[in-house]
Amino acid sequence: MVSIATARNGFSSAAVQCGTDQKSDVFTKVIWYIGTMNTAMAEDRFVVERVQTGVRMEKRILKVLKAFAEYHDITLGDLLEGIVLHAFDGKTPFSEESLRRIKDLKKFYGLDLDANASHKLKEGRSNLAAGAKRKKK
Repeated sequence: MVSIATARNGFSSAAVQCGTDQKSDVFTKVIWYIGTMNTAMAEDRFVVERVQTGVRMEKRILKVLKAFAEYHDITLGDLLEGIVLHAFDGKTPFSEESLRRIKDLKKFYGLDLDANASHKLKEGRSNLAAGAKRKKK
């Protein structure tokens, strides 16, 4: 016997009756989350080969990206892959709500750069000097 009931919290529970006779009937309660589980998502996974990279990036941009990834409980790599794949398809990677969150994070981390600064960034003198010292060692 299996009975399923949905509780107010979005969880469903199934009571499964098992046992060899009525005296030793054991009920096992199984609880699983079905509210946002998308079974198609689990089936549509792609096997990829990931590589470690040492990409240099403007410090405040990285802080915003890391905070945004943390907010969505994903890795920075997953976030960057998503942004790039959307951009490659000519799609916007962010919803209006995400753009509001990014605006707040940019303000918090003092990021005053926008798309107009793209391809116009250059290293500060202190960073260049530090890089030259590391190469000499």
